[in-house]
Amino acid sequence: MQGKGLITIVAIVLGLICLNELLPTWYASKIESQIEAAKGNEKEIKRIKEDTLNLGYTKLYYSKAKDKEMKLGLDLKGGINVLLEINQRDLVNDLTNYSTNPVLIDALNKTDEAQKNSTKSYIDNFFEQFDAVNKAKGTNLKLADPELFGNTNLSEIKYNTTDEQVKSIVKRRIDLSVGTAFEVIRTRIDKLGAIQPNVQRVPGTARISVEMPGMKDIDKVKKMLQTSAKLQFWEVQQVPEIAPYFQTLTTMVAAKGDSMGVAKNVNFINLLQLDKLRTNGVANVKLSDTAVVNKILNSKVGLALRPANIKYTQFMWGYKPEATSPDDLVLYAIRSNINQKAPVDGAVETASISYDELGRVVVDMQMDSKGAKDWKTLTEKNVGKPVAVTLDNRVYTAPNVVNAIPNGRTQISGNFSQEEAKELVDVLGAGKLPAGAKVVQATQVGPSLGQESINAGMISFAIAFLIIIVYIIFYYGGAGVYAVIAMVINLFYIFGIMDSGDFTLTLPGIAGIVLTMAMAVDTNVIIYERTKEELFAGKSILEAYKDGFKHALSAIIDGHSTTLLTAVVLFFFGTGPIKGFALTLMIGIVMTLFTSVLLSRVMIFSRLNKGKHLSVWTPPTKNLFRNTWIDFIGKRKYAYIISAVLTVICIFSMVTHGFKYGIDFTGGRNYVVRFDKPVNANDVEEKLVKLFKTEDGKNSSVEAKTFGNANQLKISTDYLIEDESLKADQTIEQKLYEGLKGDLPANITLHDFKSADKDHAGIISSEKVGPTVADDIQTHGILAVVAALGGIFLYILFRFRKWQFSLGAVAALFHDAVIILGTYSLLHKYMPFNMEINQDFIAAILTVLGYSINDTVIIFDRIREYLREKKSLTLAGLFDDSISSTLGRTFNTSFTTILVILAIFIFGGDNLRGFMFAMLIGIGFGTYSSIFIASAIAYDFLKKGKEDEVHGKTTSDKEVLASK
Repeated sequence: MQGKGLITIVAIVLGLICLNELLPTWYASKIESQIEAAKGNEKEIKRIKEDTLNLGYTKLYYSKAKDKEMKLGLDLKGGINVLLEINQRDLVNDLTNYSTNPVLIDALNKTDEAQKNSTKSYIDNFFEQFDAVNKAKGTNLKLADPELFGNTNLSEIKYNTTDEQVKSIVKRRIDLSVGTAFEVIRTRIDKLGAIQPNVQRVPGTARISVEMPGMKDIDKVKKMLQTSAKLQFWEVQQVPEIAPYFQTLTTMVAAKGDSMGVAKNVNFINLLQLDKLRTNGVANVKLSDTAVVNKILNSKVGLALRPANIKYTQFMWGYKPEATSPDDLVLYAIRSNINQKAPVDGAVETASISYDELGRVVVDMQMDSKGAKDWKTLTEKNVGKPVAVTLDNRVYTAPNVVNAIPNGRTQISGNFSQEEAKELVDVLGAGKLPAGAKVVQATQVGPSLGQESINAGMISFAIAFLIIIVYIIFYYGGAGVYAVIAMVINLFYIFGIMDSGDFTLTLPGIAGIVLTMAMAVDTNVIIYERTKEELFAGKSILEAYKDGFKHALSAIIDGHSTTLLTAVVLFFFGTGPIKGFALTLMIGIVMTLFTSVLLSRVMIFSRLNKGKHLSVWTPPTKNLFRNTWIDFIGKRKYAYIISAVLTVICIFSMVTHGFKYGIDFTGGRNYVVRFDKPVNANDVEEKLVKLFKTEDGKNSSVEAKTFGNANQLKISTDYLIEDESLKADQTIEQKLYEGLKGDLPANITLHDFKSADKDHAGIISSEKVGPTVADDIQTHGILAVVAALGGIFLYILFRFRKWQFSLGAVAALFHDAVIILGTYSLLHKYMPFNMEINQDFIAAILTVLGYSINDTVIIFDRIREYLREKKSLTLAGLFDDSISSTLGRTFNTSFTTILVILAIFIFGGDNLRGFMFAMLIGIGFGTYSSIFIASAIAYDFLKKGKEDEVHGKTTSDKEVLASK
């Protein structure tokens, strides 16, 4: 065959590259097994780690191999993933030099509201809102106005710069600021000591995705990443200035406490514990009362009552309790102004741990030149008065100024532990973020769950692989052996390419690889079924294989192209694990074409050209489906009735019963909690509902459901979902701990509960999705489905040149999607596994659409071929012949795929069951719809006005005379 040498060379080179890339993973795993065996023998462990493998062209040692080994996702290794969002309102404020222009403020407030239900970027929404407010107020402000962006912060903007030019400049500056934030975040992660972290900007947004396999302390990670390191210095107001306001609030709470969010019997002045105050603060509040004090101070009533001298005052809490009052937190009154800008707001050039004269841990800092100048002015002005040092609106210290400080050197004391001081130095040393950051999505997977996922994934993988090997050799004999060889090489290439591209392997990624194996089988089935047809036509074995490959190529390319299109849509619209699934599927499709079509052909013809025989069947399978002929077109009306009834039932259920939406679509938090004994999900849910009440006393949504086995629960809630702070996360974990305490081991602590491993009960995984992210995921999911259907319609139209084929294909896909959605609507309350509508479900829908269209394309390809070759048949007879002749391929592919999906469904772990159930339903109905919906609709629309243009035998053996 032509190109045989080139294909062989490419296969060998690709194999060597993959081998080189996979060696470090094998070596690191080998060393870690030896380390585990030598546990407790430090000397032996040290020797093992220093061992090297001489490969001739390079030496491989453990630390180098560890750096280069294949990346595993959180679901396989455990760890933490967070999605950070940079506060773009802060960036706009900075670019406008904290302008107080009312049009600007109104536009920013409206943008904040619009962002909750928009997928547009913040800055695009801002410009829209600004234009609307500007027009409504009739102010005719230009963006280049000095009160807006025409200030010293944006020197490139002049008085005559047009609005469109300003928009372009502002967008570029914001993008640069997010880039700066990305670099700062990456530096901080390095200081956390994460192994193989993955930090990426999310294109078109101000979001940064951070994945840290192996990390356990999510609170520490969130704190490190969210801290803006914006060190500020403020003047401090003291009790005499604030006390009259506090007295007024005390009276008002007694009269209007309900409107302030607290009970009328709350004695506000008593909560402040002024008699215990020993610092420059204005109150000393019990930790348990800080939330009530915040409500009162920040209520609309409380803000309206402020006198002129504290109109712009910011009330800030101390960083942590004082050593003398461990149960209290100091409240400070920070003197501020209309634009909330600190007198000193400079970056720190250096920071280091030191000790004061009493031996306490402190942090020494040197400011930059601007900060040093402002610091000198502030200290000169406030000699003998307190000045507060704040970081992210927390007061670290507020000492009295003894004398002016001219050189920019200062010291932060805050009752630090050594570890806390180191964290602060690391944050300051990494540089400050250009704006605040918040965690809008977070996932934590415990290491024990990660290992269980690896075990489940490998078991399902091995079983699926064994099923395919046994079946394909049983069905195709010697040719099946070559198919297996090609499939093994295909797997080797996939893993090698994943490793060389530094891609991350996830549990859905393993599912994608298993699905690729099924597609590889499909490719071989198409080739071998065509080869069998040629053999039955009387051709020699060599000619039969040549024509088999030749005639199968068109169907293979069409089928793989439509599946590849679906995978590409998934990759661009999906996030996290879905991208991993799509990536492995894309790599697998390309490698399947290479190994199962090109490389397999080289191997087979190398044997045949030597005069050796190669069977393409076994005695039991030789004549299966050979003479099978079914009047599918004649029975299509029955199929229409069945499909119509099922569709109506499904749509009725969707309208009346709805769905169980996952937090991906609604926003919320999920916790998978493991117990040391079976627990009752309903009892747990009742306990938690009482604890998760909103401020106005209403119950939040809480659901507890058995997850996998009786001693494991998945708990979902939308409690405090609008609050994306670390404190909110900690509050929920505390309440969860309190609510579950009766079912947990007696000696378990909150710390143990939050980071469970194989030795104790507690949270083994958690996930948080903020409302704005949920809205984006939902929108992108809908867009993904629409894009996939549109792309498939256009591809079929391009390849088959008849809109009737496109219509039939898309109608079948719509039918499959409705059936799957209806099944989930009907059964989500009854099935013992997760049946939520989330981004995994969207991925399953798209995968089913890709697989279903693959089936449809094979039939359409045969119809197209027969339209050219069998002109003596009626259109109905031609369709029946086409469908009947592809039954062998349809059965073999669907049967093996269903067996593979069943293996993953049963053995692949709890996280994949919902995903695989959708696939199972979809593959079954996808096979049915390819025959009875896609083909039937294409026939009905093609036959209109065309029946008299064909002649020969109909399916009823009636003669039809040609009209021409």
